[in-house]
Amino acid sequence: MDVSLKKVCVDFMTKFFALAAHVGLLPPPGHSFWARVAHELASAIGKGIYAPGERLPSEHDLAEIHGVNRHTIRRSLSSLGQMGLVRSTKGSGTFVEELAVDLVLGKRTRHQHSLAQAGVKGGLQLLSTTRERADAGTARALALRVGSAVLHLVVLGDGDGQALHVSDRYFPLPRFAGLDVHLQETASITQSFARLGVADYTRQASRISACLPRAEVADHLSQASTRPVLQVTSVNVDAIGIPIEYARTWFAGDRVTLTVEHAHAG
Repeated sequence: MDVSLKKVCVDFMTKFFALAAHVGLLPPPGHSFWARVAHELASAIGKGIYAPGERLPSEHDLAEIHGVNRHTIRRSLSSLGQMGLVRSTKGSGTFVEELAVDLVLGKRTRHQHSLAQAGVKGGLQLLSTTRERADAGTARALALRVGSAVLHLVVLGDGDGQALHVSDRYFPLPRFAGLDVHLQETASITQSFARLGVADYTRQASRISACLPRAEVADHLSQASTRPVLQVTSVNVDAIGIPIEYARTWFAGDRVTLTVEHAHAG
């Protein structure tokens, strides 16, 4: 009997603040009063005490809650704002940033289908296309010889008008010559594959990690380079198991949560 199990594979809040501490954006709680308060607020947000989109208590109230002065609270909120966890609006207060979209990574991950499940409209936009020679990593992922011809696409995924992820995608040539043209016309990798004779494909593997984005990735995602992203490295294969796509995708961490969908045989 097959059972579909949805499991949140990345506790982004934990990785987010661990990475922030590592790069010096947020020191450990024992570093100072403001760092302690920042961690306490982060923990409260992670536990849902302060929900996405919710207004935080005033600086005066937070100072009383955490036993510090308002200057300390301002420093704590400023650090969380730099990392994209909260936003301050003059005259309105400070709000928890909204985690807008929960995307599913499954055996048959499809961008538009994941958005539809989340009640969001969007598609894929081709940013650039080049023909390259596969380096060692790309060749290994696609089961090719080093130096084999590949099609390299840089693709932006959006949802309701905001950038959710950007990716480097590699496809073996000559099998997928013209896929870039089809992607421009369909805004869908799945439909582009179908036009080239691949009716179905599955995800062979995914690796997820948190990191700070390169400048060009941050620019594509319209975010500061100090805000961590989730990087997903994946390989897709056709119906007989031949690799057809190798991708490195960077998800905007303050706009996306990732869920991995597992199928277990019982």
